[in-house]
Order: sequence, then C-alpha cells, then structure tokens
Amino acid sequence: MINFLKESTFTVNEVIGKAWRVTYDNYFSLATLCFLIFITFTTSSLMAFFLKDVNIALRILMVFLFIVLYCTINLSLFKYILHLLDNENEQITIVSTLPTRVQIIRFLIATFYFALCIVFVGVLLYPVLFILDPLLRYAVRLGLVSNLAEAGRVVTNVSVAIAIVAIFITFIRISFFQFFIIDKQAKPFQAIKYSLATTRGNFTKILLLLLVLGFFHLLSLVFNYLHWSVISLLVISLSSFIIVPLSSVALTIVYRKMMAAYDGTEEPDIIHNIV
Repeated sequence: MINFLKESTFTVNEVIGKAWRVTYDNYFSLATLCFLIFITFTTSSLMAFFLKDVNIALRILMVFLFIVLYCTINLSLFKYILHLLDNENEQITIVSTLPTRVQIIRFLIATFYFALCIVFVGVLLYPVLFILDPLLRYAVRLGLVSNLAEAGRVVTNVSVAIAIVAIFITFIRISFFQFFIIDKQAKPFQAIKYSLATTRGNFTKILLLLLVLGFFHLLSLVFNYLHWSVISLLVISLSSFIIVPLSSVALTIVYRKMMAAYDGTEEPDIIHNIV
C-alpha cells in the first residue's frame, strides 16, 4: 500500500497568495465561467417553478439537460484553472478546456457515489439514537435524570450535531474527486478513493482555507440576520464575483500541491485512508 499523505503539503497563506495572482491575471475568464454556472443554476430553478404543471416527461428531459450543462461548465472551470496553473505562459481558451463526454458521464456517476457516501455516513450514525435511548431510560430509573423528555431533546440535538459534523468531514474528504476525473482520467469510484487518500493529513488546512474563503458568506448571513439589507447585498455581490472565482482557483491549487506529494502508482484503498 502507498504511504499516502500523512502530513500537510501546503500552507493556507501560500495557496491564497497564488490563487489571488492567478485570479487577478485571468479574472474575466474565470468570472465568466462562474457567472455561467450561476445563470444555469438560477435558470433551472426558475424553469422548475414555471414548468411544474407541464408533462412529466418534458420536465425530466429539461432536468437532465440542465444537469449536463451544469456539469459541463463546472468541469470546464476547473479544467481551465488546471491549464492556467500548468501552462502559465500559454494562451488558453475556454473552448479548449471543455470536458469530454466520458469525463461528464464519469462525473455524474461519481457525484451519485458522492451522495451515497454522505447518506451512508448519516445512516451509520443514526443507530446512535437507539443506543442512547435505552441508556437514557435506565438513567431515569436510577434517578440520575429527572426529566426524560428534556433529556431526550438534548440527546437528539447532540446526535444531530455529531451527524452534521461527520457528514461535513466526509464532504471535504471526498469533494476533490472531480479533479481526478478531468486531470488523471480516473474512473468514478477510483476518483472517490483518490480524493479520500490525498486529503489525508491535509484536512485541517483545507478546513482552515474554506473558513477563510467563506468569511464573506458568513458576513452576508450576519448582515441579513441584522436586517442590514443593503450591506448584505454588497457583501453577497463581492462574494459572488470575487470569492467564488478565488475559491475555485484556491481549491485547484490545493489539489495540485497534494498531488505533487503523491508517491507511487498503486491505487489507494479506503480502509487505510479514512483516518
């Protein structure tokens, strides 16, 4: 088995610094792709609202078309960034970085596997409630807990919080699968395993990077909660047109740095790379 990444292979400030330079030099191309993703997502939502009374076959067809279009633009964005990082002195066009049909199909299948992994983690943690329930009732009989209903609500909230944290960790660990599909021509499940392996030892840094990049999203929620609508709109606009392209570049740089530390050609397994 490959001794995959056990220690972090990048620093957050280094990644953000390089991402800022790449984003600044190629802002309009990156912003265009991000805007196309936004338009596709928004249009699909509007179409779903207006076509809710249309024939179901037509609705399924439209959903399929929008999914394919969204996947194509999303993969093209990351493929374009990879080309920018690998060929800094060459002129690169967006058209030349469009994903192939095989890559789109593999991405769709891998996304399905991705969703199954998230659901599996949630289902795996669900029995915790059935374990805690008899323990709680036993504590009531012993007199350690006075209010069963209140204690039950606390246990439920704690269990849900644990499940959310576990799902979030799983999400980060396997979310790099798309890079392996467009860069290494990996198969769907193979891409999931590579993502799980390469994020080993890098999870803390990836989490910190996402927290830094997500700061403006958090600010918009705070201002929206305070009913400062104008300021919230400004922050959301800044986030949409600057932070989103910057985040896409930053995550691609993280992938490149993690793969630079890759040693070997064997396919990693899952069990040895979970923790």
